Amino acid sequence: MPTLIYVLIAILVVVLLWWLISLIWGKPWSINHFYTRVFLEILFDNPEILTMIGMLERFGIYRHNAKLADASDAHEVDLIAKMKRTLKMLRSYNRDKMSQSQLLSTDILDWYIDDQLRLEPFRHNTYPVNQMFGIQSELPNLMMTMHPLNHKRGVRTYIKRLSRFGLKIDQVLEGLHIREEKGCLPPSFTVRHVLDEMKAFTDQPAAENPLHTVFKEKIGELKISPAGQAKLLTAVEREIEENIYPAYQKLIDYFATLDPKAIEDHGVWNLPDGDAYYALCLRTATSTDLTPEQVHEIGLKEVARIEGEMTAILDSLGYEGVNPTKQLAAFGEDERFLYPNTDEGRADCLAEYQRILDKMEVTIADVFDICPKAGLEVQRVPEFREKTMAGAYYQPSDLSGSRPGVFYANLRDMKETQKFGMKTLAYHEGIPGHHFQVTIAMELKGVPFFRRMIPFFAYIEGWAMYAENLARELGAYQDDPYGELGFLDSILFRAVRLVVDTGIHYKRWTREQAIEYMEQHTGQAHESVVSEIERYFVMPGQACAYKIGEIKMLDLRAKAQKEMGEKFDIRQFHNVILKNGGMPLTILEKVIDEYIETGEVP
Repeated sequence: MPTLIYVLIAILVVVLLWWLISLIWGKPWSINHFYTRVFLEILFDNPEILTMIGMLERFGIYRHNAKLADASDAHEVDLIAKMKRTLKMLRSYNRDKMSQSQLLSTDILDWYIDDQLRLEPFRHNTYPVNQMFGIQSELPNLMMTMHPLNHKRGVRTYIKRLSRFGLKIDQVLEGLHIREEKGCLPPSFTVRHVLDEMKAFTDQPAAENPLHTVFKEKIGELKISPAGQAKLLTAVEREIEENIYPAYQKLIDYFATLDPKAIEDHGVWNLPDGDAYYALCLRTATSTDLTPEQVHEIGLKEVARIEGEMTAILDSLGYEGVNPTKQLAAFGEDERFLYPNTDEGRADCLAEYQRILDKMEVTIADVFDICPKAGLEVQRVPEFREKTMAGAYYQPSDLSGSRPGVFYANLRDMKETQKFGMKTLAYHEGIPGHHFQVTIAMELKGVPFFRRMIPFFAYIEGWAMYAENLARELGAYQDDPYGELGFLDSILFRAVRLVVDTGIHYKRWTREQAIEYMEQHTGQAHESVVSEIERYFVMPGQACAYKIGEIKMLDLRAKAQKEMGEKFDIRQFHNVILKNGGMPLTILEKVIDEYIETGEVP
């Protein structure tokens, strides 16, 4: 008998070793294990994402917070090779043996990897350092807003991570030189903006740099002796002076040499095989097969339709025969719709955003039976970033929900924040927009982790715009015609984006042509228009995700209401969208069709 037991134990050990080897190096036995491995490979290859989601800190693991992701060109080549192997293995699993949930997960992952690989020939047709994002702004933002400084181990890793800035900037510079050799130069205004941003970041004593001041503020809340705090602050100051500032100076010097070379403001049509590249950018952004011409025409039609609605409201208010966007621009100069351009005015604005969100959180109870567990805060865009940032953005909470989601409002100039536009912006970025969709996705149980994390822009931004429409349907603008004009101006703005993005990159419009069209068809202040247009130059196709996603989600709801009749439940419809995580619009349509047929959340 003992011999038999030993044999069984030996067999069990062999099986476990075989399973472990297959899981880590070979083909996992289960598709679910494969999903897990894909997710873990993505996570452990990028310590910055690990910091963002805050998963390991709950188990007392902080070592990843001392590292930065590899940004070298060689590493990118390795990632592409790994994606090819991953896609091949994914497609080798027998679909007949998969559950409905597994089939959905497989289709989503397949679409995403395949889409990334389609962009491989154009991987240098990008501007990794620009006025919207890039190492020069993302690294400080990571350290100041996401790096955990609520524990002594987080404090130590903060300093170690600062020491790695120089290596990562060198890696990015390597990629910039490759792009320059291939003729992939950024627009001239991008070069100037990036130079201004980096000089502002470094043109201050190390002790006054945000990396130091935020660190000082946060460690002041920990149980560290004054002498210990002084030692830590000295270490941070030394890293800024001896490592970070010299590394930034390398970037500044490079962009200074690039300035006379980047003499034109071209769309990506000017890059190698630029037309094909833009078509793929649109596919990635919208997760559809719409052509640039189709997107352009949709934009023109939507602009005309929405302006007609705005005209009708203005007529009812006694503003007959006026140009709707010109009238909204006039409202934008009216003091009754503005906060003072002072610290007090900014504080009042943030408080009003919070009041709007608190009220909407109560209002939506009848149309949602799911809501995020993590909280939501409203904060000002950090001042060092606000000059080139858009009007607002959302930063999600971590996986534990211990760090709240944040709706960042750009308050650089209070003339850019009109009171009649605040509601729809709050609904878009906060409740029931990005905060609901992104945070609920991160909190999902029973689905592979990648479905909680992969960004599908048309799904994400389409939901946020759907949320704007939903708020209107729920009476958010009842007895508030100016607020309703603000809502219409918001969706008009996204329709205009379809026109100008395709105009810049497909029809070869100049920067000035795009600015002129947007100023003719939106009530945005000139500085905001310029920032937006310049954003589209460096993020081709991305701005088209909003309206295309909104149109698709509204169309799918209308289809479900028509075909399901009295069986249609808007709470269930929202569950179908939110409880499955992000996905391409083409797959979302199949999921909604299944819901219509069965009446159950897939």
